[in-house]
Amino acid sequence: MIRALDSASGAARLKRLRKDYFGSAGTTLMTATSVAIMVLLLWKLFDWAVVNATFAADGSQQLCSNRSGACWSVIAARWRVVMFGIYPYEEQWRSALACGAVIVVMVLSCIPRLWGFGKLALIWGLGALVFYILMRGGVLGLAIVNEQQWGGLPLTLFIFVATAVIGMPLAIALALLRRSEMPVVARVTGWIIDTVRSLPLLAILFTCAIVMPFMLPGFLIGEKLYRVLFGAALFFAAYQAEIIRGGFQGIPQGQEEAAKALGLSYWQRIGRIVLPQAFRLSLPATINQFVIAFMESSLFVVVGFVELLAAGNIAFKTGEWKFAYAEVYAFVAVIYFAFVFGLSRYGAYLEARMNAGQRKD
Repeated sequence: MIRALDSASGAARLKRLRKDYFGSAGTTLMTATSVAIMVLLLWKLFDWAVVNATFAADGSQQLCSNRSGACWSVIAARWRVVMFGIYPYEEQWRSALACGAVIVVMVLSCIPRLWGFGKLALIWGLGALVFYILMRGGVLGLAIVNEQQWGGLPLTLFIFVATAVIGMPLAIALALLRRSEMPVVARVTGWIIDTVRSLPLLAILFTCAIVMPFMLPGFLIGEKLYRVLFGAALFFAAYQAEIIRGGFQGIPQGQEEAAKALGLSYWQRIGRIVLPQAFRLSLPATINQFVIAFMESSLFVVVGFVELLAAGNIAFKTGEWKFAYAEVYAFVAVIYFAFVFGLSRYGAYLEARMNAGQRKD
């Protein structure tokens, strides 16, 4: 029975593909032309990146002088700059371990059996402590490295994770306040969200980095990195709050009224009925917002931080490697793609898991 259904669905998909791409002479011509162009472009890319490329591991740019393909020797010579930025060379092992700690925490957070509040709080708390000790130092005999010297992939991951961890609870709070039954609270919250969403992220980062020190007392100024992280988290929260609010609107009103009739308190209704459904309904847009937050970490260069993309710029802006900018950018693009693709696939897995749970219920 199952095999028959699979066979029928496969035949239906094949029929639909034929209709969409080969249904007429015009669509067949467009399909063939598009495929030919794609094959040509892919061959050109393969020819440049592999066939005529230089893979010398000694990091010498002399071997690339007479080649028409990519010079991957720049990666062998400058990968430390790309990955760790201006972090002190002798201490880069700490930066590598800190990067690994962030990745381990992210992976552990994706395991369903660890989704309890206490477990996640422990994982993230220990991860944050390990990351800070490794990157900052000052204890266990580690030399102090201030935040202005952090860079490369560890800084990009730190910006992304901090933005998400601070921004998501703030987004939930803003979304709940905006649907408050008190008009003043709802309107003020809506004004805050709309104001932040109307500003470009660059303006918010500049304000936090440059203007905020003139507006705050000395004991509240803190490090520039943490000020701009707060600005990025607020920007993330404003957009995510609207996404969550859209999820609220998709929940049938009768469910919350039924929960009231059963005697559930406000926080019980929110925690057990409203938020789980709102998250399920808004999951695709939420994953998209996480992807945007990861890519927007590159904007931190404008306020003086050498994140991954800025570190790539430094890697080739020396006298002997100026010609190899395409190779460095390709290497950085692969790193970005790996993380963004992983986020999108995990989002698809979560969506399928939640939909399966709903059908089961």
